[in-house]
Amino acid sequence: MSEELFERLTKAVIDGKDKDAVSFCREAVEKGVTARAVLERGLLPGIRKVGELFSIGEYYLPELLISGMTMQAAVAELEPLLNSGGSQFHAGKYLIGTVKGDIHDIGKNIVMMMLKGNGWEVTDLGVDVEPEKICAAIAEGDYDVFGMSALLTVTLPAADETVKAISKAGLRDKIKIMVGGAPVTQDFADKIGADGYAKDAFEAVNKAFSLIK
Repeated sequence: MSEELFERLTKAVIDGKDKDAVSFCREAVEKGVTARAVLERGLLPGIRKVGELFSIGEYYLPELLISGMTMQAAVAELEPLLNSGGSQFHAGKYLIGTVKGDIHDIGKNIVMMMLKGNGWEVTDLGVDVEPEKICAAIAEGDYDVFGMSALLTVTLPAADETVKAISKAGLRDKIKIMVGGAPVTQDFADKIGADGYAKDAFEAVNKAFSLIK
């Protein structure tokens, strides 16, 4: 029965049916399936497939947004259970935000959901975040990784500016820096001195784990 529920949940994410996804999450938990299993075997395969469909041009931005909101609703249903695992489920502390001049947040939000589902404590600085605000958060907090998102090509210089500001503030050795977003490449990440780059949310989680190991 669990396998059938996982398949139905995966399809609900792919099809962008938020009410079905929340209902299937609730049903699985009521039947004794752990929240983490629901996430890893039902939700994540769905959003991963959505990413694949988007990358090959079968899905467009509207479908991506709808599936992202479906994923968000489902994870919100599971979040109290995911966060109740105590220290054994704690991976690290992650600071995240969209760079100055960029107000897009769907990619950032999906990364946040997947990080939370994999045991990370995530602090969201929001969108259009000034480098000074990022530096202040790093200085005041005890974060392991800072991830910044840039969806627009014209905002890529802001990512470079942010890394330079962190270094100038004497905080560069305190935190690992990741960068991602549609126009971002590994070469760009290397050029600005980031520690990691991820092409999608699933890879972002794996990269975050590799950076703190």
